Amino acid sequence: MSRIRLAYPKISGSKDAPAGHCIAFEKYDGTNLHWIWERELGWYAFGTRRNRFDLDERGIAAFNADHQRYEDAPALFQQTFANKLEHIFQENPTYATPEITVFTEYVGTDSFAGLHKADDPKQLVLFDVEIETGIIGPEQFVADFGQLNIARIVYQGKLIGQFIHDVREGKYDVSEGVICKGGTGGNDLWMIKIKTNAYMERLKQAFQDRWEDYWE
Repeated sequence: MSRIRLAYPKISGSKDAPAGHCIAFEKYDGTNLHWIWERELGWYAFGTRRNRFDLDERGIAAFNADHQRYEDAPALFQQTFANKLEHIFQENPTYATPEITVFTEYVGTDSFAGLHKADDPKQLVLFDVEIETGIIGPEQFVADFGQLNIARIVYQGKLIGQFIHDVREGKYDVSEGVICKGGTGGNDLWMIKIKTNAYMERLKQAFQDRWEDYWE
């Protein structure tokens, strides 16, 4: 296991929302896991936002020792994503880069604030792909990976105050909230998160004075 710089960027809250067209994806209340593919080695590493392990028997054992709530994640990835993603990378010239990182959310029906129940069935949801130039834009992500289990698209259109208000009020049937993404990718990509008022109340009940640590 190695400590790494933050594998996935911190996303700003709705107060930093820019004007412009976006795609809003459901934000899942789980754990961010990344997986790394190299053209010669294949899938060779994985981890959380702050640590990384070899994707082999020893690395998986070390991951399980450190993250006992996520033991089935490597097997889930191999079963649901590994081969399908590799096929896309090999067939699409956009992904003719030395290394690619994909980001998934590990989540169950009863997951909350990054905590998971042992008897709750989990899934991995794909929400971003990063190539040499940075994370790809939302439209390309949907076009290239939409046939897989990606984050549900909640809204497409101009990011306006009414949409932010409607998400807060629970009009889009999301448990935690949404991630709005715009731009073409890399340095042009922007992302903001909007969480629901109902989720805020759950945080206040669970964490009291510390609820803002889990907010936007």
